[in-house]
Amino acid sequence: MKPTEYIYLTPMPVRIWHWLNALGIVTLCITGLQIRFPEYVNIFGTYKAAIRLHNTAGIVVSISYFLWLFYYMFVTRSLAKLYVPNLEDIKRGFLRQALFYCFYYFKGSPNPHHETPDNKFNPLQKAGYLVIMLVLLPLVIFTGILIMNVAPLRELILVAGGIKMLVSAHYLIACSFLAFLFVHVYLATMGHTPFAHFKPMWTGWEESEGHH
Repeated sequence: MKPTEYIYLTPMPVRIWHWLNALGIVTLCITGLQIRFPEYVNIFGTYKAAIRLHNTAGIVVSISYFLWLFYYMFVTRSLAKLYVPNLEDIKRGFLRQALFYCFYYFKGSPNPHHETPDNKFNPLQKAGYLVIMLVLLPLVIFTGILIMNVAPLRELILVAGGIKMLVSAHYLIACSFLAFLFVHVYLATMGHTPFAHFKPMWTGWEESEGHH
């Protein structure tokens, strides 16, 4: 029997960011539901209290995002390598990984992607995180800043299509994040054990799947 090997996959700054961001986005989703449907959802008391907490969480998530961007662009300089699918991913990786998630995983086959610190994400994860982190999150931050500052940014809001268009876009992007949360948690259970992919976000170390 081979001794268990571990890979140091997730440095502490990334782990801190992950949980701070997760808490912030969950808070935004819940407070956002109360703001959007106050007649049905009343978790945080008054409507104004929900707005204050929503705005505070939005500011925290925004700062957290720019720290994440700075870390991967200027500290590790690995943003493109980790989050942008390469030619091999496009040609073969997407289909191979999709077949694993939809079929081969349930037959007990090993994951075709083997994680390393320089190649943490499989092709589908890269594509998903690319859209989430570099398209949708900047958009939801941008629309949120405009909504928080209607009077001073009135001209910019008009250029963006008006307040109704802005609120609708902000809400629809937020719905995408809520859907992503459920998919993210489910896919995280698809390791060689249900909690194998959760452990690195607490300890930084992941058990190598090659030893199973």
